[in-house]
Amino acid sequence: MATLPTPGTHVIEDTDTRLEPPYHLILLDDDHHTYQYVIAMMAAIFGYSRDKGFAIACMVDSQGQAIVMTASMDEVTLKQQQIHSYGADPLMKTSKGSMSAIIEPATSPG
Repeated sequence: MATLPTPGTHVIEDTDTRLEPPYHLILLDDDHHTYQYVIAMMAAIFGYSRDKGFAIACMVDSQGQAIVMTASMDEVTLKQQQIHSYGADPLMKTSKGSMSAIIEPATSPG
């Protein structure tokens, strides 16, 4: 025998199905890191293939920046910290530290 709700019973449902808006993690260009560095960093931090890392390095070099990830704020913040702590490029004497990445909302056009 099933128990049914009485007339005074209210069933509370969580109807807030909104998802957290996505964010872009954007790698910024500089003159202190090589393509090899970017390729290795993309593999180490994101697990990206050499080809994808090279494509990102080309984009950063030609456009001044490249979106390397779109995800929740928590996820992009963690990856941003990993980029910022990756260290200097051992192939360049002028490289004094890690590359920089910024976080921006991934807004839809329109």
